[in-house]
Formats: sequence, structure tokens, C-alpha cells
Amino acid sequence: MALVITGECIDVKDGICTTACPVDCIYEGERMFYIHPTECIECGMCESICPVDAIRYEDEVEDADAEFVKINAEVFMDDDGQISQPGGWKKHSPPVPDHPIVRTFKGREPETQDQ
Repeated sequence: MALVITGECIDVKDGICTTACPVDCIYEGERMFYIHPTECIECGMCESICPVDAIRYEDEVEDADAEFVKINAEVFMDDDGQISQPGGWKKHSPPVPDHPIVRTFKGREPETQDQ
């Protein structure tokens, strides 16, 4: 069971998770990062340092974020519906195209402080 990145990463893209991943299975997209479902070795290093708490084990994803399990897999699917094996992300790699749901995700409202 791979780890997945949920919507908390959209438009944040801190990227510290990529530095902790020993197998380079976290790929930068245009608006968020994605974890490759078969390259992930489930070590949990990325989950432990994510500053926005966006990374979860697949079976721990809350119902509100369930679609991100599918999103993290589908972003790596080729035209035949098979998971591609890109072989690991590198810092200067071009971003992978975002999943259609992520592409159309409305931006977050800025947080306001109570006065």
C-alpha cells in the first residue's frame, strides 16, 4: 500500500518530501506533487516531514481525500491505462502534467485572522 499526496499540497508544493524520499518516487506536477504507486517503498520518510500534512498511507486517507488515491495513480497512466515506469524523479525534471481534477481545482481562500 503506497503513500499518496492529498489536496493539501495543491498550490503549496513545498517539496521537502522529495529530499527525504530514498527512491525518488515523488514527482513534481504543475500544481502539486504525486507519489508513484509502484515505485514507493512505503518507508514513510516523506509523510514524517510534510509541512502541510498532505501525505498519508493509502489506507489512512480520509473520505474527503479518497479521490487522491486514484489521482496519484492515474497521473502516471499511459494511453493504454497502464502505469508507466518513469524510473525516478530528479530535481530538474520537467513537471508531470497534473491530473484533470487537480488542474481544475479551485484555489484555496486565503486564511484571515480574527480581529
